[in-house]
Amino acid sequence: MTQITSTADRIEIRVWLQLLAACLTGILIPLSFTGPAVVLPSISHSLGGTAVQLSWVVNGYILTYGSAMMAAGSLTDIYGRKRIWLLGLGAFTLLTLMIPYSPSVVGIDILRLAQGLAGAAAFAGAMSSLAQTFHGPVRTRVFSLLGTTFGIGLAFGPLASGWLVVTAGWQWVFIATALIAVVGFALVLFAAIESRNPHAAGLDWPGAISFTAALTLFTYAILLAPENGWRSLSVAGSLLLSLGVFIGFVLIERRVARPMLDLTLFRSPRFIGVQVLAASPAFFFVVLIVMLPGRFIGINGQSAFEAGKTMIALAAPLLIVPFIAALLARRFTSGLLSGVGLLLTAAGLAWLAHGLTGNSANGLIVPMLLIGTGIGLPWGLMDAMAVSVVEKERAGMATGIFNAVRVSADGIAIAIAGAVLALLIQGGLLDVLSGAADTHSITEAANRAALGDLDHAAALLPGQRRLTLQIYDQAFRTLLYLLAVGAAGTALLVFMLLGRLHAHDGAAQEK
Repeated sequence: MTQITSTADRIEIRVWLQLLAACLTGILIPLSFTGPAVVLPSISHSLGGTAVQLSWVVNGYILTYGSAMMAAGSLTDIYGRKRIWLLGLGAFTLLTLMIPYSPSVVGIDILRLAQGLAGAAAFAGAMSSLAQTFHGPVRTRVFSLLGTTFGIGLAFGPLASGWLVVTAGWQWVFIATALIAVVGFALVLFAAIESRNPHAAGLDWPGAISFTAALTLFTYAILLAPENGWRSLSVAGSLLLSLGVFIGFVLIERRVARPMLDLTLFRSPRFIGVQVLAASPAFFFVVLIVMLPGRFIGINGQSAFEAGKTMIALAAPLLIVPFIAALLARRFTSGLLSGVGLLLTAAGLAWLAHGLTGNSANGLIVPMLLIGTGIGLPWGLMDAMAVSVVEKERAGMATGIFNAVRVSADGIAIAIAGAVLALLIQGGLLDVLSGAADTHSITEAANRAALGDLDHAAALLPGQRRLTLQIYDQAFRTLLYLLAVGAAGTALLVFMLLGRLHAHDGAAQEK
């Protein structure tokens, strides 16, 4: 009897260590784009680089992470969740350690692209492993805990990164992230239990390649739009090619025996609703995580450490709200809570836009807290909802699709928001300075201002610093109002599609 009890205790310890490993893997994701967002001015000062090259330091990781997530989810089902988890963490660690020693911004961009692929493999392995280990209401609480670890990374990532920049240099932002990955690797090696889908066949390589190519071309076009213009061959051609490749992807998935993306899943309104919900934090929260530090440092004159402290107000609610959401989910449906959260987010975005001034971050704390609270309600419920609308055996595919949408949306949202902000600034400058400055200088100044680099923007337009700041400020307000309208509309859609869904519902209950 004692031996049986001891064995059961060892199994339980391994299960919770596996959860800890998943949380450490999860925290790497926000650290991998909040950190670079904070240290971007330091990288620019150290290595130079154009506005487009610097934007790829953030967008490169998110692009490949999101593009590869769906394929990574399928790989976990085929080759084993633990194996893919370990391979992803190992590669992530090595690539992250190489970034501080890159001689140029372009070199960092290339490493970040590869780092995103490794991060996708690691996180897909972690998520699909948890889906096999925990079930029912417990799984809801487990995924809420995972959402809280995201909150830790988002809340304290900018602060920790700013502190490291001030005390040790920007290189240590990446070194510290790699050290967390090392600890996670050791825990996975010891505690994780291998599992795979016994019915899974080989990876749908044509589908994986075409999906990744379509998303890459689309994001690339958006990133180039502020600099080259929407009518340029590079932008318009990339968009058309992206559309063509995506149509090819759909045709491939309809014909292959075991597709990477089972298109029949999209016959379910709830499945569609979960994907809509997955994309919502990217546009209404992650965009701010990336763009506000640049504003606080470049426009408000804060240090990297001060900007990190200010950003806590935005993400701190994610430390507790996901747990509260899991408790509320016992009485209210997950879809209802998610919709209410998005309405709160919309209110916070509009309030933030109203409270912005050109040279002060005062008065922004409460609206930032409201945004974080609003997004925190669906944040702790989304992951469990994603696997609740499919059969257990297809958890890997569901996880891959959900995270592909969520993280692909991050890259697309950041690219779109940056492009819209740059185009709004560019349009404002052209209206006032048409004929007084050449178009190329205005375009480059707008791109620099959109990154929060007001000094370089003003240097390109001598004597127009105050005007540039005024136009930037109005453009930023307009962007926030647009996001507020989008959040309110998304909330209504979530109410319609997911209003009756509980996070721990099974697939059978969906019907």
